[in-house]
Amino acid sequence: MTSSKIGKISTCCIFTIILFFLLSVLCMAQNIESKVDEYINAQMKLSKFSGSVLIAQEGKILVSKGYGMANLELDVPNTPQTKFRLGSVTKQFTAMAIMQLQEKGLLNVNDPIRKYIPDYPNGDKITIQHLLTHTSGIPNLTDFPEFEKKKMLSLPIDSTIAMFKSRSLEFAPGDSFKYSNSGYILLSYIIEKTSGKPYEVFVQENIFTPLNMTNTGYDHNETILKNRASGYTINDRGLVNAPYVDMTIPTGAGGLYSTTEDLYLWDQALYTEKLVSRISLEKMFTPFKGGYAYGWFVDEKLARKRVHHGGGIEGFVTNITRYLDDQVCIIVLANFDHAPVGTIGKDLAAIVFGEEYEIPQEHVAVEIDPRILDDYVGEYELEPGFVITFTKENNKLMTQATGQPKFEVYPESETKFFLKVVDAQITFVKNEKGIVTELILHQMGDHHAKKIK
Repeated sequence: MTSSKIGKISTCCIFTIILFFLLSVLCMAQNIESKVDEYINAQMKLSKFSGSVLIAQEGKILVSKGYGMANLELDVPNTPQTKFRLGSVTKQFTAMAIMQLQEKGLLNVNDPIRKYIPDYPNGDKITIQHLLTHTSGIPNLTDFPEFEKKKMLSLPIDSTIAMFKSRSLEFAPGDSFKYSNSGYILLSYIIEKTSGKPYEVFVQENIFTPLNMTNTGYDHNETILKNRASGYTINDRGLVNAPYVDMTIPTGAGGLYSTTEDLYLWDQALYTEKLVSRISLEKMFTPFKGGYAYGWFVDEKLARKRVHHGGGIEGFVTNITRYLDDQVCIIVLANFDHAPVGTIGKDLAAIVFGEEYEIPQEHVAVEIDPRILDDYVGEYELEPGFVITFTKENNKLMTQATGQPKFEVYPESETKFFLKVVDAQITFVKNEKGIVTELILHQMGDHHAKKIK
């Protein structure tokens, strides 16, 4: 056999191998997409999910689709180009802005905040790093009872800070972790003071424009914004438009909007030094108390390192998850604020990695003796200031959480109940004497609430 024939055979073999590889990758992507469709369609039916999803691995987008409606009144569907309010996913951009300013020599994360806000109480003890990692002890503005009225006001950032500035610290700075939007509002103020520019201008010029994130920015209520999704929530009348929040309030704690496609550009940039050095990136992803780094939670899921963050603001819930060692990114943006985006993100990761997951199933109510319901009547504290109350009305068990409408819960068994308006289940726990002592709320994880009355 001549060398030319051998060369032709070798070339043919290489071409066949490459073709086989490409077909295998295509089949795998199609298989993942079909499983994602099956899963998300079940979530749409069960939890009323509406939003956009993007899944990427090793620089390749496997799924990028919209589900449900961006605007129910006008029958406008969600797409990969739909813009969603990000809520607390904003915090990672605020943290990046702080690191950029540190690299410019304009601040240091170990600086006490009194250097930038001279009259702030305990400002000599609270550092920028405390704000970044939710270890400052500053109370969370959005937990205040009066916030429901205040959030509708158009306020400059110093007036927003005044709402929590005089409150006592909940613990000594650095001693504990407690999530606080107040800290990231202060970070926004520090960014403005050190850069000499409004927060939204700084992140636009230093993050969004360099990354070509043309569909990302600071949301303003009055702006006519093409492809913006409407936000929805639920009350005792069913699905409704979300209540108003003036977007001057959240600033760098939750004021941005974006798309799944733009957030993927952000994900890819974080593997590079386009925005900050490798040293700064490593610092951003180093967890402190509570597994929180700078604008990101860091932990393990599915036996893999995971960095992630969720967000929630009236009408919207969001989640971005990055499995760094596998270069997998999963972005879920929803315009219904009860959608279980954290659970969805976890299950979509299981699909990508070939791990076990469950297709959401519709719950079926059963008949039980109405007298059993008497044991469950009472108040259960999920966290300080947030109580879930159960009452018995016309032989039905009703529930109402702090600041939320009242809904009926339906029995699956004598101890487990479910809601129809959202994907949430409740298990009542009894002690050895048969007395109800707590409940477990199954909604985006398991949450225990002790019976207090």
